[in-house]
Amino acid sequence: MTDKPVSPAAATPAANALPYNRLSWRLDTFVAGVGRLCSWLWLAVLAVVLSNVFSRFVMNEGSIALEELSWHLFGAAMMLTLGYAVVRDDHVRVDVLREKFSLKAQAWIELVAIVLLALPILYLMIDALVPYAYKAYTFSERSQAPSGLSHRFIFKSVLPLGLMLVAVALFSRGLRCATFLFRFPRQIQPGTDEHDGAHPHP
Repeated sequence: MTDKPVSPAAATPAANALPYNRLSWRLDTFVAGVGRLCSWLWLAVLAVVLSNVFSRFVMNEGSIALEELSWHLFGAAMMLTLGYAVVRDDHVRVDVLREKFSLKAQAWIELVAIVLLALPILYLMIDALVPYAYKAYTFSERSQAPSGLSHRFIFKSVLPLGLMLVAVALFSRGLRCATFLFRFPRQIQPGTDEHDGAHPHP
């Protein structure tokens, strides 16, 4: 995985054409930093899976705790790196008509979709998942298996957290569309703006 998110010198041509503003650059830097940090979870997933396989097929001692931990780590790694995919514009697109539109039309479609569809849906999902995680914490929820994992609220809290990162990334994307369409917020050149020169590239 590359250690840089979308920038004017990387990613897809459509992503390159969308200018940055100061807020979108900082938001993308934050989401990308979280994504890079959480990408190390995939190594933990691999280690746990291999340990579980060794325990089950070599030592003949299966572990429900290890099996559950592999599921939880996989889910956490997936959820916490979704925002990074949005920043990188590496998520899967299924709209075959989009590529036939002009860049301005693409920006309009993306902005409207983010404001009217993506962000409201994410809000509803987060609004439902926060009490879901809090309930698990309140009741000290644990696995139904006797030897399973406890503290299930930790993984359940990852669900709204991951969606929050996606929402931040989409909000940033919407700001970039607004900068392209309306010239507001003001465009900057990341890394060369006088206020952003010392800011690390995302």
